[in-house]
Amino acid sequence: MHLLGQLVVNTVALLVVEYIIPGFVLLDLRTAIVAAIVIGVVNTFIRPVLQIIALPVSILTLGIAAFFVNVLLLWGVSYVVPGFTIDSFLTATVASVVLSLVSAFLHRLAKN
Repeated sequence: MHLLGQLVVNTVALLVVEYIIPGFVLLDLRTAIVAAIVIGVVNTFIRPVLQIIALPVSILTLGIAAFFVNVLLLWGVSYVVPGFTIDSFLTATVASVVLSLVSAFLHRLAKN
């Protein structure tokens, strides 16, 4: 049940980001759900490996490299999921920040 709750929160967060950020496009609700699942899988399995590989650069740049790893992963997910598009790297960067903030807010809201 906890996993289903997280999926709902992440899907809603993606829909909010789509509403706020121009160039961040989800075709329909099914696309948002699939994108939320793929983002969850990528963040669970691929992100930790890339964070470890980028650790020296991340230390030198005071964490900016870790942020760009997240941006690139979000942008990469948009290439994998049909119906999910991000127009540019700048859009992916802004969307990554907004998605993190909205997701954190909604997760805290769901806990209470």
